[in-house]
Amino acid sequence: MDAPNPDVDLLEQALHAARALVLADLAAGDVARAEVVSLVEDSVSHRRWWVEQWPEGVAYVAGLVAQDVQDALLERYGRWPLCPVCAEAEPDGPHALEVEPELGPDPHWVCGKAGVVVAAVGSLGSRAERGGQGTS
Repeated sequence: MDAPNPDVDLLEQALHAARALVLADLAAGDVARAEVVSLVEDSVSHRRWWVEQWPEGVAYVAGLVAQDVQDALLERYGRWPLCPVCAEAEPDGPHALEVEPELGPDPHWVCGKAGVVVAAVGSLGSRAERGGQGTS
């Protein structure tokens, strides 16, 4: 029997954590439908390959999965997650939050227009206004 590989365990833990964080944010915005969850699974599969190629990037997986899902949702359904900070003041409708840092550990959802951190990735339901989190 082969000895466990700590790098694989770390990778799998990071991927499971990223999946859970993004699913929590999707659920907070009431957009965690089956087809959207499939987008998360697609991203996790892609990021598994990505981290296998660049193991030092394991700490960045949660932010990258969040960005992947955000991009896929924009193409198929609309902006997500919507900014609760500027929602009332936008004549063209609310804009989406951004993940910062784009490539770094400890990712957060940020309003790029106001420069305000809204919530850590995975914490939209506990800090953001739920009324502004659906797709448009």
